[in-house]
Amino acid sequence: MYDLIVVGGGPAGLTATIYAIRKRLNVLLVSKDLGGKTNFRLELPGVEDYQIIRGLEIVGKFRSELEYLDFARHMEPVERVTQHQDAFAAHTQGGGELLAKAVVIATGTQQQRLNVPGEKEYLMRGLCYSAISYAPLFIDKTAVVIGDGDLALRSAAELSTVTEHVYLVGLSSGALDSSLGSKLESAENVTVLAEYRVTEILGGDYAERVVVEGPQDQEAEIGADGIFIEMALIPNSEMVAELVDLDSQGRVKIDARNRTSVPGIFGAGDVTDTYSEQVLVAAGEGAKAALSAYEYLLPTLGR
Repeated sequence: MYDLIVVGGGPAGLTATIYAIRKRLNVLLVSKDLGGKTNFRLELPGVEDYQIIRGLEIVGKFRSELEYLDFARHMEPVERVTQHQDAFAAHTQGGGELLAKAVVIATGTQQQRLNVPGEKEYLMRGLCYSAISYAPLFIDKTAVVIGDGDLALRSAAELSTVTEHVYLVGLSSGALDSSLGSKLESAENVTVLAEYRVTEILGGDYAERVVVEGPQDQEAEIGADGIFIEMALIPNSEMVAELVDLDSQGRVKIDARNRTSVPGIFGAGDVTDTYSEQVLVAAGEGAKAALSAYEYLLPTLGR
């Protein structure tokens, strides 16, 4: 039996695992891959890596360390986590059962996709799913935000503070009924295309244009320096949905010390109800979760 199992190999899971190793816990990271969201990086013409705060150096170091420490990782998806008296079991896709005294859930989120022509081809080449991360690169540029909800509103609002122009596509009626919505409606550099939908993404080496269709079947092309798909994130929390408390969006509810509603289960990163979907925030939450798990396990440790 392991002291700790960390489910998820993104920034939160990698950090939690390395911190657990430093605390000399018998820890196992279980994930289908390593790196999570850091495996995707937006490329734009004329933009260098140093212009973006990515946290890649930290996450890359931890990833390299775990790639070397093969005894501390198991590359397979976890389908569910169950409780067994004073322990927990991570049930893997291949039918395996891994036991531990404590578990950190750091499985991240899934992005909702448009499923239109050009989306896959231009992913991370002028098109991505995180305007908040890349907004500072769009000073005096034009951006398109696609989505219907708070994430799209927040992204368009942040971009509007630096861009020459922002097009917000896909809002339904009523989506602007908020202070943020009012700001966007009155901003001179924002065009809101409510009730429009994207039908195709076009470009050359990078995504450059969005084809949209209006409520009266009118069609138009919008040119842009960057395109952001900002629809609600889907937390990868199914594996613990019947075990711990989730919020209305399906995210794992945690307290300030990353504890869930079940003693011995901790949460970290985007799968939780913590603030902001950022690499450095997720890494910090992973460290907190590992330290909380260590404190929980401390009475059971020793020679």
